[in-house]
Amino acid sequence: MRYLRVFGFGVCLCAAMALASCNSATPPAPQPTAVVDTHAADEAAIRATDLNWVKAFAAKDAPGAASFYADDAALMAAGGPVTTGRDAIQKEFMGMMGDPQFALTFSPTKVVVSKSGDLAYEIGDYQITFSGKKRKPNVVTKAMYVVVWGKQADGSWKALVDAPNTTTD
Repeated sequence: MRYLRVFGFGVCLCAAMALASCNSATPPAPQPTAVVDTHAADEAAIRATDLNWVKAFAAKDAPGAASFYADDAALMAAGGPVTTGRDAIQKEFMGMMGDPQFALTFSPTKVVVSKSGDLAYEIGDYQITFSGKKRKPNVVTKAMYVVVWGKQADGSWKALVDAPNTTTD
């Protein structure tokens, strides 16, 4: 009889353990975190960056104007070769800003931030002025431009491609 009690206790213990192991459910998978839509803030940041960029040009501050470009940026000025790299762009600006009549203003008409929030493009209007040759009137060009922006690790935006052109409409 005693063996039946021990045997019965062992069977009950095994059954309890089997039931306990069947009840151990896998924990639910963590829910994905909600993606925060920062498009409006990113667009506002790019527009604010543009205002500061224009100020650097107004001050004829070539290093300051070049600081808005990524290290490997490309400047694709109408009628000229592609200038690649922030240092080369700064050198190009120093030459242009050496002209006493040089002036550049621009303003975005459209800023579109990618769904992922790491790229954006901007379309806008610009006006650039240079001295005329041999005391002739200044050369003023009014046209449009496109800038491709890249969001940096620190959250700031830098120009990856700057493509002013001579399109007016």
